[in-house]
Amino acid sequence: MRLTPAIELEYRCKRLQELMMENGLAAVIITQNADLFYFTGTVQNGCLYLPAQGQPLYLVRRDIARARMESGLKEVLTFNSPRDIPGIVAGYGYPAAQRIGMEFDVLPVALFERYRTVWPTAEFTDATPLIRQVRMIKSHYEIHLMQDAADQVDKVYNRAKEVIRVGMTDLELAAELEQVARKHGHLGLIRMRVYNGEMLFGHTFSGTDSAVPAYTDTPFGGLGPSPCFGQGASYKPIGRNEPIIIDFAGNVDGYLVDQTRVFAIGSLSDRLRRGFDDMLKVQELMKEIAVEGITWGEVYDRCHTLACELGYADSFMGAKGSQVSFIGHGLGVEIDEYPFIARGFKDQTLQKGMAWAFEPKLVFPGEGAVGIENTFYLSNEGLKQLTHSDDDLVIL
Repeated sequence: MRLTPAIELEYRCKRLQELMMENGLAAVIITQNADLFYFTGTVQNGCLYLPAQGQPLYLVRRDIARARMESGLKEVLTFNSPRDIPGIVAGYGYPAAQRIGMEFDVLPVALFERYRTVWPTAEFTDATPLIRQVRMIKSHYEIHLMQDAADQVDKVYNRAKEVIRVGMTDLELAAELEQVARKHGHLGLIRMRVYNGEMLFGHTFSGTDSAVPAYTDTPFGGLGPSPCFGQGASYKPIGRNEPIIIDFAGNVDGYLVDQTRVFAIGSLSDRLRRGFDDMLKVQELMKEIAVEGITWGEVYDRCHTLACELGYADSFMGAKGSQVSFIGHGLGVEIDEYPFIARGFKDQTLQKGMAWAFEPKLVFPGEGAVGIENTFYLSNEGLKQLTHSDDDLVIL
């Protein structure tokens, strides 16, 4: 078990405090697990009280012993209720906060109301943009974890080449690949910030199932095993001459990468083969233009324009009527971090230290889907690719 170094936690908290000062926040209270892990190194039940100046206070209901063992923060304290916080804060000499930030995008209303009653005269505001801004720039430590996750998904890719066979179901294939990932450290969970963003390891499906849309904000959906979880692998048997999609997210010590590869037993139709090759061209364009200072929206617009020029206006990033408005998404401890390579982001620019998945994909209802996905980061030496399995279509 790898613990987040104290120096990492201290830097992250200080960076958020700088943004708090710029935006007039006296305190930020963090309760969501992904954010707690990022700023404290653990997810024990409680909250992080971060003053604009001074030491962060990690307040824990359960389990305080684990919190003190796993977190590198100096002040890890017990508390029973939000009502206890003002007294604890005052004991450290911090003034009563009059403007407090919380994670409005994910915070349950009932929990928010409990905190608001503790500071009835304070103004509460959304701290999510500031938190996401800190998290979008990855340290060398984080990139090393993501490199380990890339090695993990490469093992999954190699196992897929060994076990795919005619007649096995998509679920059987998914189970084989998930077993490999778990044996190599996958945590079995992929965190998504979006509400109801449930995901396990990713999506594994074949043939026409790969073109079935789902409720998820993703280009691929899949029928899934049940309407209760209507996405991903189903009981469909794998056949010859159809695309087999392995869209898999690696997870090492909480850090994610995303990779998609396409397999087939026998061959694929000319349209699917050509479509796959054209998505590699879209990926190459992104690799050419993704430099520091370009806007997220411009990367999207130029890649989307190329896909349309190649003839895929109605199938790029989903079937017509179910298309998503992005081609890439940030990665870290969640799968939907900044940056968004998406329509409309004209003011946000790529910066050194950003990491993202880029996934140009095509969906042809009644036939299947093809595409490619890799994880990249913008280093001091330019764009680098973290995922490293062979991009080529795999014919078995």
